[in-house]
Amino acid sequence: MTLDLRIFTEPQQGASYDTQLAVARAAETLGFSAFFRSDHYVAMGGDGLPGPTDSWTTLAGLARETSTIRLGTLVSSATFRHPGVLAIQVAQVDEMSGGRVELGLGTGWFAAEHAAYGIPFPDKRFGMLEEQLEVITGLWGTPVGETYSFSGEHYTLTDSPALPKPAQARIPIVVGGGGPRRTPALAARFADEYNQSFPEIDSIGPRIAVIEEALAAAGRAPGSLTQSVALVTAVGADEAEFARRATAIGREPAELREHGIAGTVAEAVDRLGALREAGVERVYLQVLDLQDLEHLDLVAREVATQL
Repeated sequence: MTLDLRIFTEPQQGASYDTQLAVARAAETLGFSAFFRSDHYVAMGGDGLPGPTDSWTTLAGLARETSTIRLGTLVSSATFRHPGVLAIQVAQVDEMSGGRVELGLGTGWFAAEHAAYGIPFPDKRFGMLEEQLEVITGLWGTPVGETYSFSGEHYTLTDSPALPKPAQARIPIVVGGGGPRRTPALAARFADEYNQSFPEIDSIGPRIAVIEEALAAAGRAPGSLTQSVALVTAVGADEAEFARRATAIGREPAELREHGIAGTVAEAVDRLGALREAGVERVYLQVLDLQDLEHLDLVAREVATQL
């Protein structure tokens, strides 16, 4: 099985649109399959300068300034946008990209960013996420010329024209989360991909087994949900270069080795091979120093070629 490698960024930590464009273009040139970004409005440590960029505004720009690489969020928060608006935005960016968009959607968790920008943050958000997934897929799936209506606890849509339609027949939907029962069931019902974000390495295989059980319960075929993980990535051609990259992102080398794809090229290859053996099909490489394009080049040239 070929392991699909994607680049995953955290622009709220401090990245202009132009910086993100440079990373996306480098990732495209180097053969990574996708450029994904978080959807946050406040930095988690540091000053975050020059300030946040909206994920779907950014991806719309990248859609017109890249050619082949896939684009998406890991993950958009259900608290940020009404589902009807989000369905329009994502469908439009998909058209702008020629059908290269994917939507990761979650409940949201970072209370401070909601407070900072006046965004409501209810205590219970899982029902919002479930209804958003139902509304978005319902709008996209409604045939042209027909209308879509929905009445739920959180959202009501009446006779929506359900336009525009995405360029793709189905925009892939990514769902993640660690819940024992409801999250796997939600992924089995709506998603094309299940993502584990920054899991403990030993927990990855058992979690995949839980998701496969949910697929069976939902009547879906085994393996019909792409299994992915997102892990921090810091790789060096030698120990000194790895240590320099760890320092640049404010992390300890030993901690990175324990929790991420980190160390020398050989160590990165070994960790990715072990993930593949555990059933992982796709890895989002979280790169935190967006100025270090040589890092992407090293991973593409020395790591990806050995998988």
